[in-house]
Amino acid sequence: MPARAIARSIWSGWKGTRHPVLSFALRRILIIPVLLLIISFLVFSLTYLAPGSAVTALLGGKPSTPQAIAQIEAEYHLNGSLLHRYLGWLGGAVHLQLGASIRTSQPVVQVIQSSLGVTIDLAIYAFILTIVVGIGLGFLAAVRSRRAADRIISGASVIGISAPAFASGIILLYVFAEVLGIFPVYGLGSGFFSVFWHLTLPAVALSVSGMALVVKLTRASMIEVLDRDYVLFARARGLPRSRILFSYVLRNGMIPVVTAGGLIVIYLLTSAVLVEVTFAIPGTGSLLVQSIDFKDIPVIQGLTLTLAVLILAANLVTDVLYLILDPRIRGGLAWQPSR
Repeated sequence: MPARAIARSIWSGWKGTRHPVLSFALRRILIIPVLLLIISFLVFSLTYLAPGSAVTALLGGKPSTPQAIAQIEAEYHLNGSLLHRYLGWLGGAVHLQLGASIRTSQPVVQVIQSSLGVTIDLAIYAFILTIVVGIGLGFLAAVRSRRAADRIISGASVIGISAPAFASGIILLYVFAEVLGIFPVYGLGSGFFSVFWHLTLPAVALSVSGMALVVKLTRASMIEVLDRDYVLFARARGLPRSRILFSYVLRNGMIPVVTAGGLIVIYLLTSAVLVEVTFAIPGTGSLLVQSIDFKDIPVIQGLTLTLAVLILAANLVTDVLYLILDPRIRGGLAWQPSR
């Protein structure tokens, strides 16, 4: 099985390279707080430097009295310089205190928690579909290169890359939900299997473009690996074809796919906004759109910062996996004891 071969390759690479991998991961982890600090300042400053009055947006439907304005300025740190306001907001963010939502008056952390799990479930579901189906079809296209299966898969991947997530969602929604009635039209359902069934169509719509990209990367990489000298030598030794394909070709052909894994995760998280709105799923995408409509500044800031954390974590995992799979990179980071 391809999944078993990938897992075995990652585990064998991890056992022999613990020190380089750990030192690299620690260096990257130390950089993440600096990046988050920069991102948080940009998010905070751009939100308050946007056209319109932040006080008016924060007041919402409340009467614009001097007492109300003073209370809003004190609560949201609007009564000082930009740096002073940012430091006050950052101090609360470090302790997971991001203020209250203007729209619901609930704590921002609680509002984000109520929708973040749905988005993560959808992204994981779509990522599994992207990787499993994309690698499987790319592997088949490479093995059947220049044959009918290769032409069909390559042609479908071109169409898939060109299809935005919301367009794929509308088409799938019309065909499989409206016409055929196989999947639900909207909502999330209740219970594991109901939620799984409700998220299937959105996950497929979200994974189409990423799946097509993985197909093209896997096909191109494995065709190149099939012509390498060590593959020809393995064939000359009479090794079984399945062992050559899974132990030699698949492992080395996965390096470009792993490299693109971080970009795929970023794409899934950002495209989830449109997919969730299309299928009326109560995730962070729908929450972000509603918050922008209501000018709910605390929720917008909290959501943006949360997505930044998820994206940086995904990039860290991608880089570590890339380091484990590619021994050439590990050689440059090999751990040596101090003399």
